[in-house]
Amino acid sequence: MTTYPNVSETKERIKQLVSIPSPSGNTFKVIQYVENFLRDLNVETKRNRKGGLIATLPGKNDSEHRMLTAHVDTLGAMVKEVKGNGRLRIDLIGGFRYNSIEGEYCEIHTSTGDVYTGTILMHQTSVHVYKDAGDAKRDQTNMEVRIDAKVASAEDIRALGIEVGDFVSFDPRIQETANGFIKSRHLDDKASVGILMQLIKRVKEENITLPYTTHFLISNNEEIGYGGNSNITSETVEYLAVDMGAMGDGQSTDEYTVSICVKDSSGPYHYGLRKHLVNIAESNDIGYKLDIYPYYGSDASAAIRAGHDIIHGLVGPGIDSSHAFERTHESSLIHTENLLYYYIKSNIVSY
Repeated sequence: MTTYPNVSETKERIKQLVSIPSPSGNTFKVIQYVENFLRDLNVETKRNRKGGLIATLPGKNDSEHRMLTAHVDTLGAMVKEVKGNGRLRIDLIGGFRYNSIEGEYCEIHTSTGDVYTGTILMHQTSVHVYKDAGDAKRDQTNMEVRIDAKVASAEDIRALGIEVGDFVSFDPRIQETANGFIKSRHLDDKASVGILMQLIKRVKEENITLPYTTHFLISNNEEIGYGGNSNITSETVEYLAVDMGAMGDGQSTDEYTVSICVKDSSGPYHYGLRKHLVNIAESNDIGYKLDIYPYYGSDASAAIRAGHDIIHGLVGPGIDSSHAFERTHESSLIHTENLLYYYIKSNIVSY
């Protein structure tokens, strides 16, 4: 029997998740990975039409439901133009800046299933040639993909099967440190997906019957705004998004506790649910921070905007340098998993 939280196992799960390319719009393989994991646990699953995955654990009360969600889609890019110089112009998928991917290794995924490696670079990279190598704007005009193939023209590129609309994924560069840090691209939100997978495994192995039927939505379009805004049962009362806590100047979130969001760009989250989560944390020695994310929206806020009559909340591990070179600490993973464990065993808040 596994002792929980097993942070080594959680980190291994995250490592496997981030190693599967899944920019928004091209998430089939990673959804299949999660689905296979849950089927091995004999958990009921189904796909929605958008390609997301819904797992359900029956509860004692089937007239009131809970839903938890984490998204498996990531930032990425798409081929915008096959250039005459044998390189590719890209268009970004998700909200990030070109400077955060300069020098990054990538993969180009063709519609026929072939994959080519490459590097995202400024056109004016060589300081021996370009006087403005350091000053030129990092944008779609100046940045391009250098393909690891012998190509010098658009015709050469197309002969490989690469075309406009092909997806481009970024090398996650996953790394663990001896003192408990895990750093990688796409911890937003695969760290949370890994936590939910471990949480479901824990419930199954401990043979727990939850107080309420609980759904787990593995969303696949969150980075583009609509991953978790549908497939919410009419019985669902509480909807909790599990997504990264954003760090920076003026933020209280850190890499060592679970972040409980009180407000983001969509407005305040449900006050009663927020207080309930705080009470759970304080009653179970769970380290937490309350925070506001000014330029952020979650699947829970997308569900509210879609008109669902639900109590909504947002929690997650603290992630440094969101939408860039992300990092968190294993203690944040532990506190997040523990908060969710006690939460799904608790009573629904009054409304």
